[in-house]
Amino acid sequence: MKNLSVKKIIATSPVSIDEAAVLLEKNTGIELIEVLNWGKAFPYKPGIQFRIAHTGNEIWLKFYVQEKNILAQETEINGDVYKDSTVEFFISIDGKNYYNFEFNCIGTPHVGYGPGRGNRTPILPEVLKQIDIKSSLGNEPFEEKSGDFSWEMMICIPTQCFAFDKIEKLNGLKATANFYKCGDATSDPHFVSWNPVNTENPDYHRPEFFGQILFED
Repeated sequence: MKNLSVKKIIATSPVSIDEAAVLLEKNTGIELIEVLNWGKAFPYKPGIQFRIAHTGNEIWLKFYVQEKNILAQETEINGDVYKDSTVEFFISIDGKNYYNFEFNCIGTPHVGYGPGRGNRTPILPEVLKQIDIKSSLGNEPFEEKSGDFSWEMMICIPTQCFAFDKIEKLNGLKATANFYKCGDATSDPHFVSWNPVNTENPDYHRPEFFGQILFED
């Protein structure tokens, strides 16, 4: 099981998402999403990296993706973003339930809460609109494009999005999490994870395979 320390960045005043991205790049290292758990059935592995930090009341997360096909059709909050070119961050605060933060490559979010795949409660759209998201691909939908693409996404998640947990500060928080890349409806469906997922078929909703993460105090 992997372990990750999430650095605390002190922001003395509110910062823009662009300023947050600069601070994140200056103060954190690169992490890799490179575990191809189901390589025989789905051998394609895009290049995926990420950086993560927190400010006490926000999680800052930036993904860097290189892939052959990009697709962005879903524009509805809590829609089927996993079919598009998508990056995901699943996190459990209490060890029983978890939040699945999913973002397609134009920044459409899908976030749910619960103990497993079959028992999810969506986080309300008005709450999710508090997430600041910026993609280098913009925010307009498009049909699949094939070639050689590189794109980035910066995400700022406020603690209010953890709607079922009373989190005043992220400082010192111990949690479990996993980070993913997928694209179910692309020409090269793929399923890549940060921490290994030991299941027969692709399944990201398996919190028993999350890694350990610690938010610095």
